[in-house]
Amino acid sequence: MSSSLKVKTSTLPGSRMALEVGVPAERCKASYEAAVSKLGRSVRLPGFRAGRVPKQVLIQQIGPVRVKASALEELVDAVLRDAVAQEKLEVLGQPELSGGFEDLLQQFDPAKDLMLTLEMDVAPTPTLKSIKGLKAEAVRVDYDANRIDELIEQSRRQLATLVPISDRAAASGDVAVVSFSGIFTDNSEAIAGGSANGLEVELEEGRMIPGFVEGIAGMKTGESKSVDCQFPEEYPQEECRGRKARFEITLDDLKTRELPELDDAFAQQASDKQTLAELKEDLETRLKQDTEKRQQQSRHEALLAALVEQLEVELPESLIKEEVNTLLQETAAQMAQQGMDVKKLFTPDTVKNLAEASRGEATERLQRSLALKALAKAEDIKVSDADIDAKVKEVSQGFSETNRIDPARLRSAVAEDLLRDTLLEWLEKNSSVTLVDPKPEGEEAAVSEGKPKAKAKTKAKAKAKANADESGAVETTETSAD
Repeated sequence: MSSSLKVKTSTLPGSRMALEVGVPAERCKASYEAAVSKLGRSVRLPGFRAGRVPKQVLIQQIGPVRVKASALEELVDAVLRDAVAQEKLEVLGQPELSGGFEDLLQQFDPAKDLMLTLEMDVAPTPTLKSIKGLKAEAVRVDYDANRIDELIEQSRRQLATLVPISDRAAASGDVAVVSFSGIFTDNSEAIAGGSANGLEVELEEGRMIPGFVEGIAGMKTGESKSVDCQFPEEYPQEECRGRKARFEITLDDLKTRELPELDDAFAQQASDKQTLAELKEDLETRLKQDTEKRQQQSRHEALLAALVEQLEVELPESLIKEEVNTLLQETAAQMAQQGMDVKKLFTPDTVKNLAEASRGEATERLQRSLALKALAKAEDIKVSDADIDAKVKEVSQGFSETNRIDPARLRSAVAEDLLRDTLLEWLEKNSSVTLVDPKPEGEEAAVSEGKPKAKAKTKAKAKAKANADESGAVETTETSAD
C-alpha cells in the first residue's frame, strides 16, 4: 500500500514539514469497504444476525456520513504512517491535517483519488558554523578557606542545645516561640496564612518579612506587641506584594543555643573523625575538591555557551513543550523529595505559570543538547560499547535489589552521559577558556536582563509553594522557595 502513495514534501518554518499525499482511488475504496464491514459487526438490527446486515440497509440505518467519516479516519491514520515511513521522517508531536477533517470529509469520494496535506514537526537538523578554536570566558571559582569555619559553625548550631531564657529580652540569634495574627493595614483584612500559634522563629535577618524579627527583638516572655511590617515586592503571594501589614505578636517562650565546645569530642560527635584537626583537614580536602569541580563546571558552562553561539537550528514547538514538561516533572520530583504535597502545589494556574517561566530554560537545554549532537556528528565522536558496559556495571553496583531500573534505560542514560563527557573533553582540548572574576550581583543582573535564565522557574516554584502554605504568609520569598 505505501508504495502506491505519491508524496510531495515541503519544508516549513520552525522545523516543520508538509506532506502532500495523493491516495489512489482503490485505497480509498478499500478503506470504505473495511469501515462498512467493521460497523456491520457492531450494529444490531432486528431480523438480522450480527455481521449479516446487508450493506445498503446498514448504510441507511447508520447514515452514509458516519460510514465515510469512519473510513476517512482509518485512511488518514494509515496514510500518515506509510508516508512517514516512505519518506524516512522522524516526526515529533501530533501531525495536523491541513484544512481540517470536516473539509476533507466533504471531498472524500471512495471511488476517486484523494489529495490530503499533513503538517508536522520533524526532528531538527543542527549544524555548527564553527567548531575548533572557540573562545570562552568562564567565571573564576576560588577556594575560600573561611568556609571551613563556617561549616564547623553550622555543625555546632545543629548540635546545639536549646536552653530556656527567663532573665533577659529576646535578641538576635535567639529562638523565639511566638503566636501571632496579621492584618493588612490598608483595609484591615486578615492575612491568609498570616497567623500561627507556638511557631519557632529564628531571630535572624532574612528569616521572615522585613520588620517581623526586628519587632520581636527586645520582647520578654509573655509580652504582647503590635508590629508593623511590609511584604517585599517580590513576595510569592501576589495579594501580599508590597503591602503594609500589622501583626499582633505574643512571645510564648524564648530560647538560646548553647553551642558545644570546639574540641575533639565535638569532632567525634559531628563526624567520623577522631580529632578536631582531622575534621578540619578533611573539610579542607573536600572543599578544595568541590572548588575544582565547580571550576570545571564553570568552564563547561562557558564552552557550551560558546558552542551554542555557533549553532544553527530551528526548534520545533513540540520539542520545546516536551522539554518544558520534563522540567515540570523534575520540579515536582524535587518538591516531593522535600516532603511537599505536589498535588496541592500544582494547581492549574501554577502549572501554567511554571511552564511559561520554564520555557527559557527548556530552550537553552535543547540548544546545548543539539549543539553537542552536531559536534558529535561533525567530528565523528563516539563512545565504545566496552566503555558503556564498564560504566553500566559500575553504576549497577550502587543499586539495591529493590531499587533496580530498566537495563535499557540505564544503558541509554550512561551512554548519553559518557558521550557528553567525551564531547566536553574535546571542547576543552580544542578551545581556549579565559577565567574572569565574578561580576557584582547588581551588574550581573543588569547584564543578564532580557536573556533566558537557567533558574527562571524559581519564582513560579516559590509561588506554587506559597499557594499551598497555609501558615507561611510572613516568611520571606527566599524561605518559601527553598
